[in-house]
Amino acid sequence: MGVPLVIFSVFLGIIAATIALPNERHKLSEKCTFNEDCATGLFCSSCSVEFKGSRCVRSLTTNPFKLLNTSLPFNKYAYLTTHNSFAIKRRPIPDPTPVVTFTNQEDTISQQLSNGVRALMLDTYDFKGDVWLCHSFGGKCHDFTAFEPAINALKEVENFLSSNPSEIVTLILEDYVEVPNGLTNVFIASGLIKYWFPISNMPKDGKDWPLVKDMIAKNYRLIVFGSQKHKEESEGIAYQWNYMVENQYGKDGMVEGKCPKRKDSSELNDRSKSLVLINHFRTIPIQKVTCKVNSEDLINMLSTCHVVAGNRWANFVAVDYYKRSDGGGSFQAVDMLNGKLLCGCDDVHACALGYSCTIRSK
Repeated sequence: MGVPLVIFSVFLGIIAATIALPNERHKLSEKCTFNEDCATGLFCSSCSVEFKGSRCVRSLTTNPFKLLNTSLPFNKYAYLTTHNSFAIKRRPIPDPTPVVTFTNQEDTISQQLSNGVRALMLDTYDFKGDVWLCHSFGGKCHDFTAFEPAINALKEVENFLSSNPSEIVTLILEDYVEVPNGLTNVFIASGLIKYWFPISNMPKDGKDWPLVKDMIAKNYRLIVFGSQKHKEESEGIAYQWNYMVENQYGKDGMVEGKCPKRKDSSELNDRSKSLVLINHFRTIPIQKVTCKVNSEDLINMLSTCHVVAGNRWANFVAVDYYKRSDGGGSFQAVDMLNGKLLCGCDDVHACALGYSCTIRSK
């Protein structure tokens, strides 16, 4: 081989090594520089408390409805939930008053839903003659704690549901709206009423929810829970504590080996409530350490709460900065939950292969 041909061959080798072809994108936990370096379903993220530099970590859920089926009751599946879904770093609307409050997410609500989030925690307030989403205190919204009018976020949910006719979204409202029918009016204006799951169809005494396929067929694809008891009768907004149990949020709910209930909730092992919500996020959200919180610590807490809840696995797992982890993160946690719920295995993908890991008593 002549010298020019050797040089040309070496040059081609260098070119091939530097061009990132689609089938050469980095896999889970491999080092990266840009999001484009990572394979589909991953993004490039740092986690200085766990590793140096940046690695490809998960950014998409596994959809159990598509992977398996929709033939089981709604409460037999697990759903990734974002805490303060609206409190994102980039304020959704231009406003001269800066937000001086904590943020809990990076992505818009549309992006969250696109990546597989199926339950949103929203704080609703009376503000400026309308209903707003605020991360505030004392039951009052202020210019510096206000993120956007609630209808903006609700229209994002409506757009998702209209574009994805086989999906179900749950809204969990921390509600401070006192104007009569204030929430009802904004739901009507957003176009979400046509997806509303009626209270009359919600199970009592811990019974199973309707089959997912039947909910989809009837277009009952929006489930709304609220924190004000009287609105169940006055506005048809389900009072959260009639239907689910929930652990303590923040620092007090993250003690290793413990899973205390939230003050408003009945005991976690109360089987008269058929849904289980597990919170796992710090009192003060810090993005740089959330990657650790959303990793092995999350898996361990879900296992602890499973025991405390009378051997019931969570249906909703609520986190901050849902994409931040050291690898599989909240997505792997939900895969585990769906595996446990659907076939008793540690990962929902085992269910898809026909495995059953449930230990049967003799």
